[in-house]
Amino acid sequence: MTNADGRITLDLNAPAPVFKIDDIFDREIDLTKYKGKKVLIAFFRHAGCPFCNTRVHNLQMHHEELKSKGLEMIFFFESKKELLKSSNFHNSISPIPLIADPDKVWYDAYGVESSSLKSAKSHFTSFFQKVFEAKKKSLPVHWMAGNESIKTIPAEFLMDERGIIRKVHYAKGLRDRMSIDIIKEFAIR
Repeated sequence: MTNADGRITLDLNAPAPVFKIDDIFDREIDLTKYKGKKVLIAFFRHAGCPFCNTRVHNLQMHHEELKSKGLEMIFFFESKKELLKSSNFHNSISPIPLIADPDKVWYDAYGVESSSLKSAKSHFTSFFQKVFEAKKKSLPVHWMAGNESIKTIPAEFLMDERGIIRKVHYAKGLRDRMSIDIIKEFAIR
């Protein structure tokens, strides 16, 4: 589907764009091999983003429970592999696959938005609170590096056992994420 600003977005009940790519741990992540499993595919901003790193931390806290219910997770960051590998926090994400996509090939394929307005509004209203929260949890917070963009807006997708997108969440701001309860509910259905 194409939305009002001309960006391609994913439709519900459509096949997920299939990727076959190495994660930062040099493991081949082939989405076709996830057939028979439910998957949360999450697109984050850069490696130093406090909004994204607190979300990743939160999802990590639920990883074992979700996995026991049959839900896998795959995370994308727009940062380069070397930057993610240099972070103890991002290395600790394993066994969850963490894919570096600095050229945003898969961001584009999944219709991840770029919005100066949404980013600015989120930074203005809640940046310092989120930095404080991230620092309190010893999560990385730093400026962007390389081609990372301040305008990237996160997105999350729930894929069923047949590779079909069943839930789409294009964030309205940097704090807007799919509810953990919705993810848990999807996992047990």
